[in-house]
Amino acid sequence: MAQEVQISTDFITLGQFLKLADVIQSGGMAKWFLSEHEVFVNGESEDRRGRKLRTGDQVDIPTVGQFVVS
Repeated sequence: MAQEVQISTDFITLGQFLKLADVIQSGGMAKWFLSEHEVFVNGESEDRRGRKLRTGDQVDIPTVGQFVVS
């Protein structure tokens, strides 16, 4: 079951999302995390911390869990 992460804006960057979802401790860790872990957005591999996520997007991190932006 995917964990819902609510946003209050039209979009959020992947780096901001990782912090909001408590996957990383600070925004500065995003670049490192994306280089060391597989992250999939809507089924496609993603390594750009600036990738914009919108409501309904699904983020899958095999070593951490599944998330959906709401």
